[in-house]
Amino acid sequence: MKATAMAHPIQGLVKYHGMRDDIERLPYHDSISVCTAPSHTRTTVEFSMDHDEDTFVVDGEELDGRAYERVEAVVEKARSKSDAAHTVYPVRLESENSFPTNVGLGSSSSGFAAAAMALAEAAELDASKGEISTIARVGSASAARAVTGAFSHLRTGMNDEDCRSERIPSNLHEDLKIIVGLVPYHKDTDDAHREAADSHMFQARNAHIHEQIAKMRDSLRNDDFEGVFERAEHDSLSLAATTMTGPSGWVYWQPATLAIFNKVRELREEEDIPVYFSTDTGASVYVNTTEEHAEEVEEAVADCGVSTTVWDVGGPARLLDEDDHLF
Repeated sequence: MKATAMAHPIQGLVKYHGMRDDIERLPYHDSISVCTAPSHTRTTVEFSMDHDEDTFVVDGEELDGRAYERVEAVVEKARSKSDAAHTVYPVRLESENSFPTNVGLGSSSSGFAAAAMALAEAAELDASKGEISTIARVGSASAARAVTGAFSHLRTGMNDEDCRSERIPSNLHEDLKIIVGLVPYHKDTDDAHREAADSHMFQARNAHIHEQIAKMRDSLRNDDFEGVFERAEHDSLSLAATTMTGPSGWVYWQPATLAIFNKVRELREEEDIPVYFSTDTGASVYVNTTEEHAEEVEEAVADCGVSTTVWDVGGPARLLDEDDHLF
């Protein structure tokens, strides 16, 4: 059986860092994000006796090594939940991204979310978005939030009943514009998560994060733009501090990254524009502002010598029609 799905990547607002379980990808603490659109991943999967073995192709390149293993984990999670006889056959999975990957723009979140959504359909699972988020999670914890879309909260836990994603009601999507300053610097988020707990800043971040989650949820429910994105900006600095003080001393930010930070602060402090920066584990920058100021902010970010694009808030992962199959 064949199915195709689409999902949007996430911008972390209160980001998770480090995993207590590398197999099920159970994070140490909760996290909250917002999906970005029209950026998306489209994925087609098919279980068939005509396939010789499980095969995974992303942006035209067949996966192997660790990348293959992460996709296989999602496939096996879907198989384990299915009673459909055809899931014993090999699966072919093909995926295409509409935006640059491995530069800090959440491609793993949309990739594994689209895969989980398509796999659930192809495996004939009668599953809710929350349940599908647990399938996506074993590929990437952030993918769980990309399944439920918009502003979503992944709760920590030791099992699928507890560690799943849920939507947070908010009307901020109506006015939010996300200017992306693309800083093309390749990174590996897995490495940073693997050694996060070895940073001397890790325990301090864990002690601090629970209050940030509660305040972020409250700000989202109250449509408090300043409260949400000021907190997201500070969380980006906290995440980087933990990453940079791990054993490998990862420093993902580049000169252009810092130039955007400085420009954002200048716009906010000198021109009173509601604008805040945010980064995940990477060098590219999300610049969050309102629709009224989006054009001016984009010009200012572009003046930092980077390419820019303007994104909106993306919805949940969804199934597509047969005409959208990739093979």
